[in-house]
Amino acid sequence: MNRKRPELLIPASSLEVLKTAVIFGADAVYIGGEAFGLRAKAKNFSKEDMRAGIIFAHEHGVRVYVTVNILAHNGDLDGVREYLYELKDMGIDALIIADPAIFDLAKEICPEIERHISTQANNTNYGTYQFWWRLGAKRVVSARELSLQEIKEIRERIPRDMEIESFIHGAMCISYSGRCLLSNYFTGRDANQGACTHPCRWKYSIVEETRPGEYLPVYENERGTFIFNSKDLCMIEHIPELIDAGIDSFKIEGRMKTALYVATVARTYRKAIDDYLESPKKYQENMPWYLEQISNCTYRQFTTGFYFGKPDETSQIYDNNTYVKEYTYLGIVGDERDGMYRIEQRNKFSVGEMIEIMKPDGRNIEVRVLRIVDEEGNEQEGAPHPKQVLYVELGCGDGILRPARFDILRRAEE
Repeated sequence: MNRKRPELLIPASSLEVLKTAVIFGADAVYIGGEAFGLRAKAKNFSKEDMRAGIIFAHEHGVRVYVTVNILAHNGDLDGVREYLYELKDMGIDALIIADPAIFDLAKEICPEIERHISTQANNTNYGTYQFWWRLGAKRVVSARELSLQEIKEIRERIPRDMEIESFIHGAMCISYSGRCLLSNYFTGRDANQGACTHPCRWKYSIVEETRPGEYLPVYENERGTFIFNSKDLCMIEHIPELIDAGIDSFKIEGRMKTALYVATVARTYRKAIDDYLESPKKYQENMPWYLEQISNCTYRQFTTGFYFGKPDETSQIYDNNTYVKEYTYLGIVGDERDGMYRIEQRNKFSVGEMIEIMKPDGRNIEVRVLRIVDEEGNEQEGAPHPKQVLYVELGCGDGILRPARFDILRRAEE
């Protein structure tokens, strides 16, 4: 891989989101199948959708990685073996693995598929990278706890052909590299088996052991204190430092996010990376645009995580567990029929309303909804039902706008 141009690796929770990621600038996407990934609550991919997604991605020159990154128990291994045989002939480009047993099974069953080591394996030093390289791993995902200086040292001490992948944007787990016991303890749903309930975002009080039942008054506001609630990682202002550290793949977190989130982060980081490689001056001049655009998707305030040293109290959110939401996702533009465009509607909107078309090239075009009809051609004043298939007519200025397939429809919130 050319170290001058890092890979932009984007998450996808469904075939629709995969296509969005591809069109909006991904170099590679990572997805989960219906088993053995760490996002069991995500939609994930059926075998049919996975095949279709791989074909679509490859047609656009985009690689596809599949997560098989649970920490396996004895009872999982027969199922993992069967699953790897299913993946063998799918045409995927890499498997993302955390468990050594699954790594060995992949090496035995599908040695032709690259093996990448998940952040769940707690990869915090160059010796660990060298270890996995000797076993046949092509890439290791760095632990979130590493600084850029530590990553740079790893780069200097591992083989040139070995790749480093690092998270550069998205949610931060409070547990070590995402390995968490809270979910299992509170709900019986194991985060390390893909069923995390995100208890780090819940509201907590403190009890001193000699005063059982007496909740200490530690309050930031009337809703309580959210002591485990990290801000989201955002490195859009630090592309030069990430490249200088020798990171081969810039990874976006968010395999449970919407197409709007994926389109926003993919488009923004794509432009930021390309602008910097074309001209550092251009990158700096466009920084206000990047910052404005990246705030257009749902997020939880931003931090640079561990990259510039250990985080302090400013990396946590103490007064709430809610996201900042500036835009609402309405749907993706599909095929044209009689001058109207098919969408599978995601949130409510109405005839006469002003919405935006978000395009992969960076433009955001304000349009008015002129007509809405259902699949049978019946006129509708609004789109109240999630996932209803509709055809919409959109106007811009005095004319009818002709959006492109895969453009995103969104609405700005007050």
